[in-house]
Amino acid sequence: MRVLLVTDSYWPLIGGATRSTRQLARHLTARGHVVAVVTAWQSGVPERDDDGGVAVFRIRDLTSRTTRLSADPHRHTPPPWPDPEATVRISCVVRRFQPDLVHSYGWLSYSCALALTRRRVPLLLSVRDYGNICPLRTLVCHERCGGRPGLWACLPDSTRFYGRVKGTLAVVGVRSGRRLLRATMHGEHAVSTYVADLACTHLSGGLDLPRAVIPDFHERYGGGEADAAILAQLPAVPFVMFVGALRRIKGVQELLDSYESLSDAPPLVLIGTRAPDSPERYPPGVTVLYDVPNATVMEAWRRAMFGVAPSTLPEPLGNVIHEAMSAGRAVIGTRPGGHSDIIEHGHNGLLVPSGDVSALRDAMRRLIDDHDLRAHMGARARVTADRFTPAPALERFESLYGATIRAAKTGTVRRRGR
Repeated sequence: MRVLLVTDSYWPLIGGATRSTRQLARHLTARGHVVAVVTAWQSGVPERDDDGGVAVFRIRDLTSRTTRLSADPHRHTPPPWPDPEATVRISCVVRRFQPDLVHSYGWLSYSCALALTRRRVPLLLSVRDYGNICPLRTLVCHERCGGRPGLWACLPDSTRFYGRVKGTLAVVGVRSGRRLLRATMHGEHAVSTYVADLACTHLSGGLDLPRAVIPDFHERYGGGEADAAILAQLPAVPFVMFVGALRRIKGVQELLDSYESLSDAPPLVLIGTRAPDSPERYPPGVTVLYDVPNATVMEAWRRAMFGVAPSTLPEPLGNVIHEAMSAGRAVIGTRPGGHSDIIEHGHNGLLVPSGDVSALRDAMRRLIDDHDLRAHMGARARVTADRFTPAPALERFESLYGATIRAAKTGTVRRRGR
C-alpha cells in the first residue's frame, strides 16, 4: 500500500505520539509499503527530508508565520481548524504521492480532511489524545463537564489557558471540526479502550465504519546507542524514575509533593521536555535531564528501581509505561485513562487515583520498601510488554488499512443518526 501519514509533530521533536508515528512509518516501510509523512513546519528543520526511506514533508500554515498564536514557544502546533495554507499544501502532497490511504492524527487532521473532500482517498483518523474532542487536548475538565465537552463547558478553561481570543477560536474550531471529520473519515483508530469509547461518543458515533484499538508499540531493544555522557549524570545508587513532558497535566507537581513527603527516599530522576508550566524549582534529591534520546532513556530504565507516571489527565495510553515494563520495571500509573489497559493493579504495577498525592506517596513507599514485590512485579511487567511490540500492532494496522480502503471503495460508511 501507499500510505500517507499526517501528524502534528514528527522527529526530531521528542514525544510519545511523535515517536510512535515515526516507528509506524519506518516499520511499514520495512514491510514493503511506500510511506510518506506530512507534518507541521518547525523552525530550523528542513521542510523536505528523507527519514530512512520515508519522505517527510514539513508544511507551513498561516499560524506558523506569527509567534503570537503559539501556545508553546518550544514547537509549532497547527491550529485546531482547517488552515487554508496547510490545506493547499496537503492537497499538493496527495496529488503528487497518490496514496491508497491517508492516516491522520491531531489538529492537522482538519486541514487534511478539507483537502480530501473532493478526492477519492480514504481517511483513517487516529485518536491518540483528546485533541479532536477537547480544545486543550487534555480532557482535564472531563469531570466538570460530565464527560460531554460543550461550548460553554470548554470556554472558561480554554480562554484561561490560551487567552480570550485564541481560547474562543480553539473551542469553536474543535467543535466545528468534528462535523468535517465525520463527513470525511472512513475508519478510526484509537490507542486504548478508554480513548475508543470517547471517540465513539464524540467523533464517530452514528457512523458504521471500521474501528480498531491498536496501542502504540516500542522497539524491543531501544533502537540505537545510549549516550554515555547523559548516563553519567544519573545517580550512582538506585533511583525512582519519571519520563515525560514536565507539565502539570503529567502530574509532575504531585510527584514532587509526594516525593518531598517521603522519608529516607532514594533519588528521583525526571527525564523530559520543557514546557511553559514546567516547575521552576526542584527539591533536593531530584535529578532533571532534558531532551534525552530514547535509546538513553531505555538504558536509564534498566538502572531504575521502578517508574512513576502520575498523570492528572486521563492518560490516553502512556507509551512510557510499556517501555519501562520492557526493561522489567513496575510502574505506578493513574486512573481513569488508558493506563488501565497496561497496568494490572498489584500484578505488574500499581494504579492510584489521578491527583491524589497521598495515594501516590503510599504507592511509592510500598515499592521502595519491598524489594521482592518490585522484583515480582517487574518480571510480570516484562511479560506484559511483549504485547506492545511491532509485529502484532503492524498486522492489525494492515488489517485496518485494508478494511478502511474497502469501506471507501464500496461506500459502506453510513450514518445511523446524528
